[in-house]
Amino acid sequence: MKKLFLALLFAGLSQTAFSQAWNGQGDQKVQIGLSGWGNGTGITGTYDYGITDLISLGAGANLYFDNYKDNDKDHKFFIFGRVNFHLQDILDMPEKWDVYPGADVGVIGNTFGLGVHLGARYFINDKFGIFVEAGNNGSLGVSINL
Repeated sequence: MKKLFLALLFAGLSQTAFSQAWNGQGDQKVQIGLSGWGNGTGITGTYDYGITDLISLGAGANLYFDNYKDNDKDHKFFIFGRVNFHLQDILDMPEKWDVYPGADVGVIGNTFGLGVHLGARYFINDKFGIFVEAGNNGSLGVSINL
């Protein structure tokens, strides 16, 4: 029993030892979460692709259940492109952390939509982490390394 416990502990530690929140060029992340503030309450999904060690480009969509700021039934979604500036190296942060300001530009309902955010990711292991983005289009949830 003791050997099994030690083997599981070692396996868990080896998984967390190599977790990295931002790998730079070629890095790919998918995030799934809840939109809790800003344009409304709902779900969000984003994809980011690292084009340099500092910048990622991506896309996303938010589907709002209720409480849209204008209570307009035509504005129940936000489809957008996004850019993030990853500060992990600049701030000399541990590899499990990534802090990134960013902007979203797209269509919200049938009008133009613009959002800005300050995001943070913390990776628990090499595949999964958690994220929060605060701004006029904020969310929190799970981040996945691809």
